[in-house]
Amino acid sequence: MAEYGIAKLALPGEGQSGDQCLVCCNESGILVAAIDGIGHGAEAANAAKAAAAVLRNGIGEPIISLVTACHEKLRSTRGVVLSIAWVDVNHGLMTWLGVGNVQGVLVRADKKSTGQETLLLRGGVVGDHLPQLQGTVLPVGQGDMLLFATDGVRNDFAGTLSALENPQRAADRILKGFSNGSDDALVLALRITGIHQ
Repeated sequence: MAEYGIAKLALPGEGQSGDQCLVCCNESGILVAAIDGIGHGAEAANAAKAAAAVLRNGIGEPIISLVTACHEKLRSTRGVVLSIAWVDVNHGLMTWLGVGNVQGVLVRADKKSTGQETLLLRGGVVGDHLPQLQGTVLPVGQGDMLLFATDGVRNDFAGTLSALENPQRAADRILKGFSNGSDDALVLALRITGIHQ
């Protein structure tokens, strides 16, 4: 259904990264998320891991329900910002939404289409103050590439993307070239390979 690559970096001096990600598949689709625990270090990592566990256990639920469940679970933590997508492989559709500042870009493989789509992000913190949640639905095709990057990555990486690049190579290249060194950083690149046309 998908091939993906992940590159991540903890803030220098921290034992673990507060940035986590998730790629889970079932028979009808792919759940993808990048999660940035507020701050850095162990408390940020614990919040991000708790969010990932809620999402993993809820695969198949609508993404708005999943984010709401994360919000309830994370009330006693620092909270997280996250971007999440559900790729419906049977219908060739992706629903995505972002709370906070985890960037999302969809790069089209089909040259006739409009090259890139950018995820609309809404301000807020999952576990603290949740904005009005609204997913955006887009058609997706075979070979399209989805990228999520946390705020340890400069947002000008989007100008360098190609759907043809190997996902792991893309993630490594973006982390190396666009990491800002001031926070944990994570890049998740996922190519959709299993759309049932």
